[in-house]
Amino acid sequence: MKLKNPMLVVSDMEKSKKFYKDVLGLRVILDFGANITLTGGLCLQTKESYEEFIEVSKDDIKFRGNDFEIYFEESKAGEFDKFIDKLESMKDIKYVHKLKEHSWGQRVVRIYDPDYHIIEIGEDMKNVCKRFSDSGMNKEEIAVRMDVPVKFVNNLLK
Repeated sequence: MKLKNPMLVVSDMEKSKKFYKDVLGLRVILDFGANITLTGGLCLQTKESYEEFIEVSKDDIKFRGNDFEIYFEESKAGEFDKFIDKLESMKDIKYVHKLKEHSWGQRVVRIYDPDYHIIEIGEDMKNVCKRFSDSGMNKEEIAVRMDVPVKFVNNLLK
């Protein structure tokens, strides 16, 4: 068995499509009306159709759970900062938290989509290693800072 696609239930498909396109750059690759698949494999399903699928009333599907997130990484060097600047310029973004750095050095931001699903966008770990290396840290110091084996750092800095 293998995982195929994560799926989020949304209250307004058009609003959600616009959010995922404008904010994260995802495109619709399959559109079945009540269900769409975006680049990267994320699927969106209308709340009404999902209620029928799982045979519950409309009050049984709750948003704002704060118990699940979809995680994205920006892998191109320098693009993470540009993405943060883009978010800051968008007036309708709802933040879980603005830019922060985790104890292992990775910078992340968490935002809500239109239905308050949590979206995390993180800096690629290779870029974290490179940022530390560019600041003058050696591989052993990077490994300690990131709490990872030196072998992991070596692989990321290749």
